[in-house]
Amino acid sequence: MILLLAGTSDARELAVTVQNEGYEVLATVVTDHAAEQLEAAGVRAHVGRLDAAQLARLAKANGARAIVDASHPFAEEASKNAMQAATEAGLPYIRYERQASSLASGTVTFVDSYEEAAELAAEKGGVVMLTTGSKTLDIFAAKLLGRPNVRVIARMLPRKDNLEKCERLGFSQEQLIMMQGPFSKELDRALFRHFGVTLVITKESGKVGFVDEKLAAAEELGIETIVIRRPRLAYGTVYTDFAGVLEALKQQAPVSTRSPLQMEKAGTSD
Repeated sequence: MILLLAGTSDARELAVTVQNEGYEVLATVVTDHAAEQLEAAGVRAHVGRLDAAQLARLAKANGARAIVDASHPFAEEASKNAMQAATEAGLPYIRYERQASSLASGTVTFVDSYEEAAELAAEKGGVVMLTTGSKTLDIFAAKLLGRPNVRVIARMLPRKDNLEKCERLGFSQEQLIMMQGPFSKELDRALFRHFGVTLVITKESGKVGFVDEKLAAAEELGIETIVIRRPRLAYGTVYTDFAGVLEALKQQAPVSTRSPLQMEKAGTSD
């Protein structure tokens, strides 16, 4: 069995791909919606945030032969827990991370933290669109809300807890865009125009995160963008495609016997 941290849409696709190669997969996710998507595709899912010790226990209890960390590029704590859990359980650790965006221009400024992005936005002023999610919204609220030279628009997933957090932090309904992505370049461009955006703040989430489309839309409209760089962790070898992960599994946790999944496909049993 392979324990796979599946925090993104491409990670869930990877889980299905690994299982189709003959491995049994148990994917960890943090929302019921993500679990439902995996289970609809025939992959078992465990819902809930897990620390390193809990991950190690889950791996041992299910006879895991490797831990594949396919968490979001910005899920720093999740990756640290996965690496520690692999060490505690004596298992190979394999990191999958979506490829970084390639588009950059004179309108793009890279920073190393949310705090740095918020401070720079406060200096620039104007209409600032946040596309960084709800987790770090308090950082931007503290730096930007209430400033006379700044109007903040926050875009995030349409979840009740997100709305409640925005209300607690002092965002008005007029400042919120609650939509489920992915967002095309055309939609990004329309939203930027509608709100009169002069500055976009985003994360270096990668091509699958549709960052390139966002940057391209901003560049076409002459809008400045602040991009927060990914956390720098000592992952070891990082694979940016599914083939690399499958090859690593083949080398470090090969399928030595036919799995129940393989026998089912072949129509036989032992």
